[in-house]
Amino acid sequence: MNTPRMLPLGPLMVDLAGPRLSDFERERLCHPLVGGLILFARNYESPAQLAQLTAEVHALRSPALPIGIDHEGGRVQRCREGFTRLPAMRRLGELWEQEPEAARLAARHIGYVLAVELRVCGVDLSFTPVLDLDWGRSSVIGDRAFHGDPAAVIELAGALIGGLHRAGMAACGKHFPGHGWVRADSHVDLPMDERRLEQMAPDLEPYRRLELDAVMPAHVIYRLLDARPAGFSPFWIDLLRKELGFTGVIFSDDLSMAGASVAGGVVERCSAAWAAGCDLLLVCNSPDAVGELLADWRPAPDARRAERVRRLSPATPAGDRASLRQDADYLAGIAAAARLA
Repeated sequence: MNTPRMLPLGPLMVDLAGPRLSDFERERLCHPLVGGLILFARNYESPAQLAQLTAEVHALRSPALPIGIDHEGGRVQRCREGFTRLPAMRRLGELWEQEPEAARLAARHIGYVLAVELRVCGVDLSFTPVLDLDWGRSSVIGDRAFHGDPAAVIELAGALIGGLHRAGMAACGKHFPGHGWVRADSHVDLPMDERRLEQMAPDLEPYRRLELDAVMPAHVIYRLLDARPAGFSPFWIDLLRKELGFTGVIFSDDLSMAGASVAGGVVERCSAAWAAGCDLLLVCNSPDAVGELLADWRPAPDARRAERVRRLSPATPAGDRASLRQDADYLAGIAAAARLA
């Protein structure tokens, strides 16, 4: 195996076309502007294939590129065959209404299963938990939310985070400062939230109370507070950093989504998110846009942001799949997921 290239982590998180690396992708992942890899269902065939892919990616550079994935449970679970079927988080909220302590324990065990199954395959981070409140308005959030009561979200997401952390995985809360109120889907539209800041207090409460390692802002405009979506907004990034005291990594949401189009072309979108204070910028499902960025975007290097991203990768070894069958917490998590899925 070749010696890893010594490169600081750049500001872009990019994706791959399929389940195996091409020579072109190996070179692209070694570009100085690249700082992470996000995986999708098209990149997954089996646990063995995933482990081989992630090992190849990690061996390309030092420090190794962090590898992330959207693997929440319910309808957002990229790896399925060979992985535990995880319930939508609403199922935990429904259990919490009847048996709060049982729901907290199930959330912790399910968080552990979620994280440890990914980690033994070499995936460093899942973009979870969803902290949006279920206001009964958003179909794109819907059953991805734990509950409409911030107290329930804090309890259940906090327990799930405990499970992630026990497995050595960081937690990424999304979609700051709240996507649950708006009806539009930011994948295909630009949602507009018309509330005042004091009306948004319930949505912000999980971000005040939970131990988060990363946060992903929403592609939503909160019109009375800023004309820009939250991920392009110094107002919201400053509130997160200064008022809420958040010191972890801030991811942009996917800058190829329709909700990001207000900022202009892909170079303008990245420039706006970087200037607002995002640390790692996702550009997904658009290899031509990534090529344009690598050719034309010239952000000033920022060692402080690169170090924040580096610290997001797990600090402990992942173990192996065989040992999981002797792990009582893992077996409890499988049982909890089966009851709720």
